[in-house]
This record gives sequence, structure tokens and C-alpha cells, in this order.
Amino acid sequence: MGKTAIVAGATGLIGIQLVKSLLENPNYGKVIALTRSKLPLEHTKLIQVLTNYEDLEPAIQQDLAGSDLFCALGTTIKKAKSKEQFRKVDFEYPMKLGRLALAYQAANFLIVSSMGADAKSRIFYTQVKGQVEEGLEQLKLPALHIFHPSLLLGDRQEARMGERIGSALSIVVSPLMVGGLRKYKPIQAEVVAKGMIEAAKLGNKGIHRYEYEQIAELANR
Repeated sequence: MGKTAIVAGATGLIGIQLVKSLLENPNYGKVIALTRSKLPLEHTKLIQVLTNYEDLEPAIQQDLAGSDLFCALGTTIKKAKSKEQFRKVDFEYPMKLGRLALAYQAANFLIVSSMGADAKSRIFYTQVKGQVEEGLEQLKLPALHIFHPSLLLGDRQEARMGERIGSALSIVVSPLMVGGLRKYKPIQAEVVAKGMIEAAKLGNKGIHRYEYEQIAELANR
């Protein structure tokens, strides 16, 4: 039957790439996509769950044991409308998933964070990302994998002008990012997704963090 993968944030830029790659991966027999709207995908391995994160446990508890739980949740202040709602999506929901992963003995918990994540940051976005990393670490999950991509490239459902401009500039600037700057190189969402899946496959225990170099290496294994 293969393993079970659960993808939170399955309609997002990385989430949809995770779902597509997992469906093609013979190591997985079931892929559960937690979504806010139905994905335009059909597959014998795919189960789509329209998700209310306020009452998440009943929807996934029976599938968590031994599963790989991929968290690609994330929003923006503009879309969330308030800092409180942003924090709910980027902190409270991932923490809820982490606690369920621990309680029901998921094999791996893999989460997309951000470059510069720091709980003490003065920037609200990176502060919340740092706080969720710290919170998940404190849970002492058997295997916690934290991914720090820089600018994400790919086709989004909703346009973000800043990222469009950044993507265009990256074509020129990216080759110049060497040495210590390499971790800031833009990266395709598909590459991040493949790197996450490979990290789950390796099954390393403990806490692991991945930046551009490590993500790219995993994706190319």
C-alpha cells in the first residue's frame, strides 16, 4: 500500500507541487490533501479534505500514525487582513498540526518556513515564522524538518506584484549569488517540494534545517 502523506496548505504554491509529486511517488499509497477549495486533480491515491483547521483532529487522526505530514501553510498580511489572522494561519494551525503529529505518532513533520525566521525579529512576518519553529522544536517531534527557501518561483493562483518583479530580477541577479549569498537564491516551488519529499524518504530523526543548497541537493538525489 505504501506510506500515507498528509499535505496541509495543498492549494498553495508549494502545496500543489507536493501533492503532484507525491502522487507520482511509488513510496506513497495515499495522499491526503487538506484544502480550502477543491484541487483540479483526480487520482486513485488522492483524498481531498475540505478542511476546517479549528476542528482538524477528526479529519486526519486515523491516518496520522506512521505518516509524513507536510505543512505548507502560509499567508500574507494583505490576504489575512490582520496580524491576528496571519498568526492563526502561520503559527496556530502549524502548531496544531505538530501536536497532532506527536500525539498520533506521525513519522515525519516537514514545514516550509522562511529565510530570516527569528522569534526575536522586529519584522512581524519573520518573527512569527521564528516563533512557530521554536514552538515545534519544543514539542520534541521524532523528526522535524524545517525548510528555509528564499524567493519562491512558480505559478501562483493569485498574483503578487512584488514577487513578479523579484522573479524577473532573479534571472539577472541569481548567477551572482555565490558563497554566503547562495542561500538567498530564488528557488522553484517544485524543487522545494521534491526536496521535502526526499528528506522524508531519508527518515533522519531529530531537528533538521535546509536552505537553498541543501534543498537543491535533496531535490537532485
